[in-house]
Amino acid sequence: MKRILLIVLLLAALAAGAWWYRHRDSGPTELVLYGNVDFRQVTLAFNGNGPVAEVLVEEGAAVKKGEVIARLDTGRIRPQVDQAVAQVEAQQANLTRLKNGNRPEEIAQARANLAAAEAESANARLQLERQSALVPRAAVSQQALDNARSAAAVAEAKVDASRKALDLLVAGTRAEDIQQAAAQLRAAEAQVAFLRAELDDADLKAPADATVRSRLIEPGEMASPTRAAFSLATNNPKWVRAYVSDMQLGRIKPGMKAQVLVDSLPGRTIPGWIGFISSVAEFTPKTVQTEELRTSLVYEVRVFVDDPDNVLRLGMPATVRPGQEG
Repeated sequence: MKRILLIVLLLAALAAGAWWYRHRDSGPTELVLYGNVDFRQVTLAFNGNGPVAEVLVEEGAAVKKGEVIARLDTGRIRPQVDQAVAQVEAQQANLTRLKNGNRPEEIAQARANLAAAEAESANARLQLERQSALVPRAAVSQQALDNARSAAAVAEAKVDASRKALDLLVAGTRAEDIQQAAAQLRAAEAQVAFLRAELDDADLKAPADATVRSRLIEPGEMASPTRAAFSLATNNPKWVRAYVSDMQLGRIKPGMKAQVLVDSLPGRTIPGWIGFISSVAEFTPKTVQTEELRTSLVYEVRVFVDDPDNVLRLGMPATVRPGQEG
């Protein structure tokens, strides 16, 4: 029994020694993540309706922010803009005339018209007095007297009309008329702004530096806000979408440097950093290759990269080594 016990103790010691020898220098293994390159995609449509006049880029072309990539036919909208501009000019001239008031020459003419009407009225009254004096002596007929009386009344009415016309010219433009003209001018200016916006919407511009993925419309086709014209892939930002298990989650943190490697660029590392770690666990997508079971719950990680040469493509497989600088 002592010999058997001694053998058992010796074997246990050998096993413990072997385990210690195997693990004496081992530390945490290097963390390696696997994922795919991803970046934002933009679907563009015209803001207005109309036939497409030009499509200026092909699929795969690199476009800059603000670059015109397609254009609608503007043959109908341009005359409307010109007409609206002319209306603004007319309303502006009318408002200026009202604000400046009447010219001195117009007031002088009104005074002269009043003086002439007063003279004519005085002459008509004098004629009426003469006719009235001759009636008792039967020197004139009743008809002549009635005609003189009517002429005097007409002349007096002309004096009253001329005096009121002069008063209006001297008083100037009413404030209400100026306000109405100003409102009409603002309405005309708003119409011009609206039509110019529609004219500007005829040019479809790239919202950011990007690459044309799909050209979905051709010249002659009818465009609308509900029909996509282009699909673009933005050049920045780019990231690698990878996944980590719950056990690995404590070994990474936002802002940590990382190396990114892709099969198409052997021997070249691309610098990156961890910019996003999901707070919600999910099942590993089938497109991601990990050393663990695909049914394991993992957390999404986005490793952003600097790609000034634009060598990374959407969906490209990538290997990420967190904690190492590129």
